[in-house]
Amino acid sequence: MNETLQKAGFVAVVGRPNAGKSTLLNHLVGEKLAMVSKKAQATRKRMNVIVMHDNAQIIFVDTPGLHEKEKLLNQFMMEEALKAIGDADLILFLAPVTDSTEEYEKFLKLVEKKNTPHLLVLTKVDRVSNERVLRKIAEYQKFQDRFEALIPYSTKRGGASREQLLDAIAKRLPEHPWLYDPEILTTENVRDIYRELIRESIFENLSDEIPYESDVLIERVEEGEDLDRVVATIITEKETQKRMIIGRNAETVKRIGRDARKLMEGFAGKKIFLDLHVVVRKGWSRNKKALEAVGYLF
Repeated sequence: MNETLQKAGFVAVVGRPNAGKSTLLNHLVGEKLAMVSKKAQATRKRMNVIVMHDNAQIIFVDTPGLHEKEKLLNQFMMEEALKAIGDADLILFLAPVTDSTEEYEKFLKLVEKKNTPHLLVLTKVDRVSNERVLRKIAEYQKFQDRFEALIPYSTKRGGASREQLLDAIAKRLPEHPWLYDPEILTTENVRDIYRELIRESIFENLSDEIPYESDVLIERVEEGEDLDRVVATIITEKETQKRMIIGRNAETVKRIGRDARKLMEGFAGKKIFLDLHVVVRKGWSRNKKALEAVGYLF
């Protein structure tokens, strides 16, 4: 293929917490790469997910949800989203169909000094009637001079198809030789993906503030042809949280490990031996050096 005909570009996927960003990206790439949780603010760092579509290499950037909080970790998450917006060739703003236009209006103020084009994607349209989708589309028409296109979308049924969404994105990317090997699905390494899958298991198995005050360190990965051995540590803020993560007779941490292992095996396509530990690091999420030690580089 003539390189001048190739397209490549970065597409920042943004929206409020729990707008469906990671779910959409896993659907588009056809693999379980990005962390998904029903709880808000689960995604903490940018993650590149690569989708090849015709002559275009689309590098999606999964981002933390747009939100405002004073906590240092939340500030880092917001900075990650803003960096992705600043570096993007195109932005996808995801707006759940049940939301008011308020979050979109906040986004417009955030990017009003930037010239980066964006697509407005109405998510979760399978959860409401067609009439309600049409009413929501009508609500957004007053902003039609701001977005390139408005696309109703669902990863389950209804709305635009995967091909239609990828077509709309690809035609707006610059002509450029592909930036990565077309065979790879993400620029993340195996350790980072394993970490996110363990975090997903924590979010799904624990309630209240514990998942938000916890994180995961991958201590060691020994990759084999049929088996990966992974040693990981869950860090948390308080002794009481550690006891809850471990649970009575270590039942909770065993469940976290079992569910994480299933996710990891689904990604790796081979068996996983997971050795999981729990430690307390008081105030880790409010201390810059502690955050950097976990991998959140400011």
